[in-house]
Amino acid sequence: MRVKLLAVVRLFTRRMALPAVAILLSSLLAAPASAAKIDEQFRAWLESDLWPDAKAAGVSKATFDAAFKSVTPNLKLPDLVLPGQKPQTPKKQHQAEFGSPGAYFAEKTIGAVVDGGRSRAKQHARTLAAVERRFGVPAEIVLAIWGRESGFGAAKMPYNAFEVLGTKAFLATRKDMFRTELLAALQMVEKGLATPQQMKSSWAGALGQPQFLPTSFLKHAVDFDGDGRADIWTSVPDTLASIANYLADYGWVKGRDWGFEVTVPQSVSCALEGPDQGKRISAWTKLGIGRIGGKAFPANEAKAEGFLLMPAGRSGPAFIVTPNFYVLKEYNESDLYALFIGHAADRIAGGANSFSGRWGKVGGLYRSDIARMQRGLEKLGYDVGSADGLPGFRTRRAIGDWQAKNGLVATCFPDQGLVEALK
Repeated sequence: MRVKLLAVVRLFTRRMALPAVAILLSSLLAAPASAAKIDEQFRAWLESDLWPDAKAAGVSKATFDAAFKSVTPNLKLPDLVLPGQKPQTPKKQHQAEFGSPGAYFAEKTIGAVVDGGRSRAKQHARTLAAVERRFGVPAEIVLAIWGRESGFGAAKMPYNAFEVLGTKAFLATRKDMFRTELLAALQMVEKGLATPQQMKSSWAGALGQPQFLPTSFLKHAVDFDGDGRADIWTSVPDTLASIANYLADYGWVKGRDWGFEVTVPQSVSCALEGPDQGKRISAWTKLGIGRIGGKAFPANEAKAEGFLLMPAGRSGPAFIVTPNFYVLKEYNESDLYALFIGHAADRIAGGANSFSGRWGKVGGLYRSDIARMQRGLEKLGYDVGSADGLPGFRTRRAIGDWQAKNGLVATCFPDQGLVEALK
């Protein structure tokens, strides 16, 4: 191998200065040894660090060894911190560019979930009705999550879950979280809930058609077809019931919607957004907020609490959402994800078309730009949630408050001018 490598180096470095050749050769020769060293450290970590905790959790040595047989760290996974490196933070311009939230709702993507959901609503009508009776979660919500997470079970899960979770528990920026998930995965196999061969996952370690992490499987997976085991890999009834049970366990309120698209007059500050600034929906209407198309809110909803949601600030559609919206966020901690599920569910049920409001030309900033702006707001005493380069609701309303305080029109969304002003 080294002979072939030296030949390649000679071919491509004939005109390079000797110091440059030396650096290149050293780097190329060191790479395999580095990977081998990491593998060696991984094996030592498994035995001396992870195994005692697995044993304490009731995992047998036979299960432990079978799970990690032939497993080596997958260094191509994202968010890893290799030995000798420091964690990456959103400070450099190679961080991903943040685009318009509207891109998340591309018709090709949401249309596939809607069309697939409608066809499966008929195909699995009896099961869905039984799921809704038991858990109180509407069939269209369950279908939207099923479609979004795994393409109704069609998505391939190419990774070995023990490789993914093991690598991340050893090297990821959130080691503790993945360690917990890894131990839960081992318990799944130990208890006979899944075989090692079934433990195929996404690149993040999520399992089966609902894309449950192992701890979620242990807490929320349901045997709904009556065969004695919760099978989220091949059983449609178990998959649908497990999704609904997950939402019910997180507090889904039976009989309430997830939310409604609305118009928000300029007299209402976009900084009123957030789950900690709720009002009765009737109180929002008194401020001038109304449903798209002039429809009245359902009577039961008007009496209940709702929350303002403006995921692109003044540059996109606005919504009054219910506590169920924040239950959807428990499935994926993203306003856009929860909005996608709610909107797709409405369309599956036949009660909605595309959003009435249009997404403005926002975005084009790097996450590092937004993180710098967030740190500027933090220095001024504003709560942005986290300086992570992602404009969540705390960041959006902090922007709006800062803009209003400085005599600007409140847009509640980052732009280049704000980045420069808040350096």
